[in-house]
Amino acid sequence: MSKETGQAAPVALVIDDEPQMRRLLRVTLEANGYRVFDAATGKDGVAQAAQRRPDVVLLDLGLPDLEGAEVLKRLREWCRVPVIILSVRDREEDKVAALDAGADDYVTKPFNSAELLARLRAALRHVQPQGADAIFCAGDLEVDLAKRVVRKSGKEVKLTPIEYSLLRLLVTHAGKVLTHRQLLTDIWGAKAVEQTHYLRVHIAHLREKIEHDPSQPKLIITEPAIGYRLVELA
Repeated sequence: MSKETGQAAPVALVIDDEPQMRRLLRVTLEANGYRVFDAATGKDGVAQAAQRRPDVVLLDLGLPDLEGAEVLKRLREWCRVPVIILSVRDREEDKVAALDAGADDYVTKPFNSAELLARLRAALRHVQPQGADAIFCAGDLEVDLAKRVVRKSGKEVKLTPIEYSLLRLLVTHAGKVLTHRQLLTDIWGAKAVEQTHYLRVHIAHLREKIEHDPSQPKLIITEPAIGYRLVELA
């Protein structure tokens, strides 16, 4: 709790495989009013992000199990927490790729602590409300976006990568209509915008796995000539 404002201290999650870097960041951040958690691997970082719900993530690109870019991709599937890349990689293409993938900032190691703290303050000022919780429930359907696990009536449902990608998009925009173009572009790319038969086939397969009666769907609703909508059931 901040003495000056009475607000809870912001939570920072450090994902870096170097023990010395984690210690340095912990000392620097705690001295400036942050609560700090850390992870040495990408998988642990994703798990801790779901558990701790940090206000900001400091992410290294060179992790032992997952590339930082993959960690960023997984985080962006279910949350909009500000992510600042901390990396020794200083090539322009690395920075552009990370920012295009959803990073909020990119700081090259070694860095100046004062500059890093300024970047953190800037990132926190631009925080947007998160659009989806880590676990989404609708009726007896449960979608754990952090773990990529789907359950129906408590039993795990096996989805293909495309089926899961479709469901994830619908879940993160639950209650809203997603057009054919939006879905096709997100899943198959801009060149597939006219291939609506792809959607019909995969939506049908998805309904068979998560609906009680696929012929009369209650979860994934068709908006004629427009797209599909996932209904938020109690």
